[in-house]
Amino acid sequence: MELAKITTRGQITIPAEIRKKLGVRDGDKVIFLEENGRIIIDNAAMISLRSAQNAFAGEAERLGLKTEQDVVNLVKDVRREIWEENHARND
Repeated sequence: MELAKITTRGQITIPAEIRKKLGVRDGDKVIFLEENGRIIIDNAAMISLRSAQNAFAGEAERLGLKTEQDVVNLVKDVRREIWEENHARND
């Protein structure tokens, strides 16, 4: 168990061992979540990454993407479509 003191400005220093476990360093952000009446602190970047992963879950299968090359080809196709749209507007 780790302990942190709250300053008069409401600030705390997260103990080094907790920072290591969270994977946070200077300048990183943490998020406070409430679960079942308890407050949980977590790495904000990791929460965002997990949220994005969950949002995209199943999309590769839906789009028929099975290999890294499939993804590369999709990106090229999208870039070409965007270029063609922009180029058509300039004519």
